[in-house]
Amino acid sequence: MIRQTRRRFLTASATASSVLTFGESAPAILSEAAIANNSDGRILVVVEMAGGNDGLNTIVPYSDDLYRKARPKLGIPTSQVLKIDDRLGFHPSMSGFADLLEAGHLAVVQGVGYPEPNRSHFESMDIWHSCQRKDQNRTDGWLGRYLQQSGAAKLPDPAGLHLGEDKQPFALMSRDVRVPSIRSLDEFRLAGSDSPRFRQAVKELADARRGGSNDLLNFVQTSTSSAITASERIEAAGMKYNPSQAYPQNALAQKLQTVAKLISSGLKTSVYYVQIGGFDTHAQQPNAHAVLLRYVSNSVTTFVNDLQAHGHADRVLCLCFSEFGRRVKENASEGTDHGTAGPVLLAGTQVQPGLFGNHPSLSDLKDGDLQYHTDFRQIYATVLERWLNTDSELALKGRFQPIDALRPA
Repeated sequence: MIRQTRRRFLTASATASSVLTFGESAPAILSEAAIANNSDGRILVVVEMAGGNDGLNTIVPYSDDLYRKARPKLGIPTSQVLKIDDRLGFHPSMSGFADLLEAGHLAVVQGVGYPEPNRSHFESMDIWHSCQRKDQNRTDGWLGRYLQQSGAAKLPDPAGLHLGEDKQPFALMSRDVRVPSIRSLDEFRLAGSDSPRFRQAVKELADARRGGSNDLLNFVQTSTSSAITASERIEAAGMKYNPSQAYPQNALAQKLQTVAKLISSGLKTSVYYVQIGGFDTHAQQPNAHAVLLRYVSNSVTTFVNDLQAHGHADRVLCLCFSEFGRRVKENASEGTDHGTAGPVLLAGTQVQPGLFGNHPSLSDLKDGDLQYHTDFRQIYATVLERWLNTDSELALKGRFQPIDALRPA
């Protein structure tokens, strides 16, 4: 009976282009994937704003005369700013975040950066991803180290997921825990799994007694059975899931809707990572930046509201960051060049709402750039220790003081 089942399985799998179609690498979703070791199933969703977001036109110091002087063309008119207090306000495209703040679900951390800032996109992003400089033998990322230390094991669900066509972020790299990248939910399924005979053959094979020394066959048995289980659960959830409101029609929003669907499916993944590019606004910044901020603001706000409607919001935290800010002074092309410090946003029902840290001084610049006052690793320490309930020192390669941007557990 076992031989017949094995033969049926191998015959069925041979007819497919590959056994698994979770992207280009078949075993990726199965290797060392597990539930992160936090007690209440908390989830982190990272939104990377690639290119260097202009923080001064994101959180606008509208009452500062030095802002007007440095940006005679790019400065946001006071009448258009979505005011937070008597000094600062959101870019007018960020009505979603303004509503989220009003609802008590947004924390804005100002002046975030790191010592001796690097203005290269690639190097600065690598520093944010790895918490290490180029000369420190970078081999893994901060989230990869977290997943490694969390005890990720060979369970059906991936510990982390990267959604999108971009190259997988280095932040997710680790020694043993492989995080799959998928472009869409259509890839999150087993090739040939529409066939009842194929599914039954795999399940019979997995249930068969596994003696002997064929480790490769045992791996295929366990991995394929786990993949079918996950695929069936996600497909069933996809048929049941209905968003509580329409998501915006942009790529970031569609990725976040996929994340919401996966969370609603019961998948035990603890880290999701999505990206949006285009923030390198050296020329003709106003319209492009307005569109990008609208995408991020409305997409994340819809995501949080949708999770709340489905009863999942209290266990999901969204972290929005960029690799650096922009120069204070506008350039001659109606844009801004690479800078240093900028804001980081935390969204979710469990944040302490409001502004954290002072807005960087426009009268105390260094080489024409804002000076940071909150190390980005302090935000990571906040996420790791106060959200994911794990010690942060190993993941961050050092000890950093968390900030009080989350509600007490």
